Amino acid sequence: MGASLRPVFLDALRGVLVAIRCQPMRNSLALLLALAAGLDLGCARTASAPPPETEVLVTPVVQKDVPILSEWIGTLDGSVNAAIRPKIEGYLRRQVYKEGQYVNAGDLLFEVDPRQSRAALEQANGALGQAEALLAKATRDVERFTPLAAERAVSQQELDDALSAQRNAKAAVASARAVVDQASLNLGWTKVTSPIAGIVGIAKSQVGDLVNTQTVMTTVSTVDPIRVNYGISEREYMRFAERINRPNYATTRQGPLLELVLDDGNVFPHQGQAVLADREVDARTGTMTVKGFFPNPHHILRPGQYAKVRAALDVKTGALLVPQKAVTELQGGFRVVVVGADGKADIRAVEPGERVGSLWIIDKGVKAGENVIVAGLQFVRPGMTVKARPAPPEPEAASATPAP
Repeated sequence: MGASLRPVFLDALRGVLVAIRCQPMRNSLALLLALAAGLDLGCARTASAPPPETEVLVTPVVQKDVPILSEWIGTLDGSVNAAIRPKIEGYLRRQVYKEGQYVNAGDLLFEVDPRQSRAALEQANGALGQAEALLAKATRDVERFTPLAAERAVSQQELDDALSAQRNAKAAVASARAVVDQASLNLGWTKVTSPIAGIVGIAKSQVGDLVNTQTVMTTVSTVDPIRVNYGISEREYMRFAERINRPNYATTRQGPLLELVLDDGNVFPHQGQAVLADREVDARTGTMTVKGFFPNPHHILRPGQYAKVRAALDVKTGALLVPQKAVTELQGGFRVVVVGADGKADIRAVEPGERVGSLWIIDKGVKAGENVIVAGLQFVRPGMTVKARPAPPEPEAASATPAP
């Protein structure tokens, strides 16, 4: 009964009660019948007209081949990282390079005080001169005693002693020359150079510090190409184990092409290559580390960055696609609303697969060409007749992520 009929009903009910008290029972019954008829007539007269059709936006189910992209979180690192340590002990005299700049192999980075090494070289040269002098004397003795021993002018023992002294002198010269070479190397090592080409980091040692062979003075990283490390799940490994374990996997460069999605959402313009997989699955994370390399000619990418790595590992043939906003979740299940040719809404339970940009692959529950509602779902009930209008098209994104 509508709110507008309630006052009328209450007034009529009061009149009936008064009539029952004042009139005989037959009259009261007649009044009740008249009241009921009047109320029915009033309700019939005030019944509302059928509601207008609900307007919704629909889009057809699309069927096509879709590349299934897998996505992981990767960490960037230099393809080669060289920790710069001095090979000798000494005080740091000066820093030559500019931090954060590109350096070539052999470029001077630091200089250690060379005075101690230069003095050691001079001392080694002096010892070498003495050894060479002793060798020269021993050689002359052998040359002089050899003919005399043949004429028995000197004993064979004296000749043998001269030959032994010559051999000792030669050994002493070789040893002294090695000391000179080592001292020369130490003097050269006072100039600390980069062993590789790459980006050099901030100096960890300052001028005046006492450095030794354990001191890390800075780090140089080769960033072209740059390496990306990411972990695949054990299930993914088992799925592609045959491809990963093929002969010469690390050298053939036939792995899937990789894309890198940077922190700002842009895709890095150069594609990379998966090169090798680790020998084991990490028991803590259940993942296997895979290494890939990306060209980085302008040194945009730097070690330590995080980025999304994605690759098309499979193609789903004849996949059925609907917009993600057409799919609703209810109590752990998924459903869509299909508008039939008669304009009636049909709520269907579906099994979704992978998400592809703004679309969702539906493995079961819809057919190609059927119209699904993408706007106005909240007003639709099963079997309701709706007024369907085509929804404007939406651009598809390139990424794909697993469905929940």
